[in-house]
Amino acid sequence: MNEILGIVYSFARVAWRRRWVALATAWAVALVAWVVIMALPDRYEAAARVFVDARTPLRPVLEGIAIQSDYESQLSLVREALLSRPQLEAVARQTNLDANVSTPAQMDAVVTTLQKQIYVNAFSPNSPVGPSQARDAVYVIAYQNTDRDKSVEVVRTLLDNFMEGTRSGSRSGSNEAQSFLNDQIAELEKRLQEAEERLAEFKKQNIGLLPGERGDYFTRLNQEMSGLQQAETNLAVALSRRTELQRQLSNARAYLPGTGAGGTAATGAPDVTLRRQEAEQRLEDLLLRFTDRHPEVIALRQTIQELKERETRELAELQSGGEGTGAIRSLSANPLYQQIQSQLSQVEVEIASHQGAAAQHRREIANLRQFVDQVPEIEQEFARLNRDYGVTKDQYDQLVQRREQARVSGDAARSGIVRFDVIEPPRAPLEPTWPKRSLMIIGSLFLAVAAGMGVAILPQLFAPTFGDVGSLARKFGLPVLGAVSAVHTPRQRTEERREIRKVALASLALVVLTGVMAVAGSHGARLLHALFT
Repeated sequence: MNEILGIVYSFARVAWRRRWVALATAWAVALVAWVVIMALPDRYEAAARVFVDARTPLRPVLEGIAIQSDYESQLSLVREALLSRPQLEAVARQTNLDANVSTPAQMDAVVTTLQKQIYVNAFSPNSPVGPSQARDAVYVIAYQNTDRDKSVEVVRTLLDNFMEGTRSGSRSGSNEAQSFLNDQIAELEKRLQEAEERLAEFKKQNIGLLPGERGDYFTRLNQEMSGLQQAETNLAVALSRRTELQRQLSNARAYLPGTGAGGTAATGAPDVTLRRQEAEQRLEDLLLRFTDRHPEVIALRQTIQELKERETRELAELQSGGEGTGAIRSLSANPLYQQIQSQLSQVEVEIASHQGAAAQHRREIANLRQFVDQVPEIEQEFARLNRDYGVTKDQYDQLVQRREQARVSGDAARSGIVRFDVIEPPRAPLEPTWPKRSLMIIGSLFLAVAAGMGVAILPQLFAPTFGDVGSLARKFGLPVLGAVSAVHTPRQRTEERREIRKVALASLALVVLTGVMAVAGSHGARLLHALFT
């Protein structure tokens, strides 16, 4: 610590020896700085703040029925466009900043100056995210100029261009979208019509060979083969049942001992008649569901015919009084025999039905196998035509829907889906924004003092001298054995005190004058400008 204090003391002694050089340098630097600061032109900053709200009540109403425009990107694009050279050239012409411009180089200089002096920024007042993610933001537009009125005019022009650019951008975007969609729809409509014509012509040329509700060619062939297999299985089961019923019928007795001729006469013919009537009733039921060519209908009609013939024969035998008739009168019909006969008749019908179904499946299989080489190619081409038509139709429907949404979006944009609220209109304070003369003048005092001290101490660094024993010992690293002190006379001491007062007064005058200049600030600069202009 003592060493540091010794170094400071030695530099102070050096500065004191060159005190007048230091003071002169400080005054010169201060005066030059004051002149420069006072000569700086005043700059007035005009600013405007506008609140942009993209969450108007109209926005949720349009969800799902209109194209949701990215107004945040639109605002950012307009903000960047404000600082583009074409926009700034237009602003310069509108605000008469190009009054003294006669060459392209001068206009380029004006635009470059505008780019440096215009400030456009945004922040979200109610959202923690940045302005690019927020749907509401406050945009600040600021500009500096030496003319206060001109700065306000430029900011007002920028604000108008910003709001109008956003609105016209959204409207022009909607118009461009609708125009593009109309062109695409017309093209797709032509392609859709051509696809429909190709599909219709293909159907005409290949009628009967195209897949329908039952599926494609191989699906239909598999269905017919499965149906044939099922019909053959059912037919085999029915044949087994018929064989068994025939065996049972051959072992059963047709008549059992009865109660006499009266009972037999009463039960013989009416039994056959009853079966015939039941068969006819069943035939009527079948005709409600099937045609005359259905196997069950054909078999049942044969059964009815046999019953009619049997009934006629039995009645004839009963009426003729022959031997057969007498035997029938003495017997009664066996119910089990009649039941087996009924079941046998039903099995015969089932057999006929299954045989007809199997024959039908065989015919279908034979017909399908005739086109085994053609139908797959036809179905493949048909699927391709349907696929092309379906893709084109889906695109057409989507574009038509998009066009309607774009039309609604355009109407919404004209109605004002984005709201602009001017929070602070363009204005500029009466005092200039730059330069901050008071602070700069105070700073010039520190600069002047530093310059004076530097001029006084700098020679010591290049050609050092030793003002005390400590500096000499630190320089050479050797002990100093002794020193001879200077003895000042009273007159010399009086002169030293007078010298100290002069230095103090000169330094105080510099500080006081600096304070006066700082207080005067911009008012003093304007007064000086008025005096010299």
